[in-house]
Amino acid sequence: MSISEIEALTLRKGELAFIWFNSYTGIVIKSPTRVIVVDPVEVDPEAFTKVKVILITHEHYDHLDESIVGAIHAKTKCTVISDPTSCPRLGDVVSSEKLIKAKVGEVVDVDGLTIRSEHSNHPPATTPVTYLITTEDGITIYHTSDSLPFNDMRKIGQQYKPDIVFCTIGIASSASPKTGAEIAKLVQPKLAIPYHGTKTDEFVKILSREAPTIRCLVIQKDHLYKYP
Repeated sequence: MSISEIEALTLRKGELAFIWFNSYTGIVIKSPTRVIVVDPVEVDPEAFTKVKVILITHEHYDHLDESIVGAIHAKTKCTVISDPTSCPRLGDVVSSEKLIKAKVGEVVDVDGLTIRSEHSNHPPATTPVTYLITTEDGITIYHTSDSLPFNDMRKIGQQYKPDIVFCTIGIASSASPKTGAEIAKLVQPKLAIPYHGTKTDEFVKILSREAPTIRCLVIQKDHLYKYP
């Protein structure tokens, strides 16, 4: 299914849909009334027509493409929330009233969506963040960007009880199926999804052995998935 088709998808209250559109952390999420895009890289900006908010996790080439962010913003007038390092690089392509610098521990409300910025353990980046995204229906997604596990993920899981967590399993420095599974074990979501890597079978084996109560979903690029 294409991005334009997911934007037009009709969902009931309490549902969401998503597509993973690149090999990294690029995700488009559709709730019944909102569209959220995270780290739009290697994607056609013309496909997006109804975006409410774009989230940028850090400044690396596989997470930030100023031209794509600018094109989506110009078309949709969406809000852009960005880590502090990427924020100045977006100043020329996003209107100042729609560009928000993400600060760890702070919450931004965007037309019924709640976006909370959290720490990211990704040392190669300058000021990376992860995001807790809560839809207008109360479904919470934890997008961990390129982060390795860190102790406060346990507190994040206990306090915010994410329904879904995206777990980095490769490509990023020191990331592996083992570190991805550790993220899921710390956060304890209802559903763990491996991404940003290819060794999904290894992730599934580790998680089924060490945290068998957590449901796992292996996703493919450009395929539509619904939750719950």
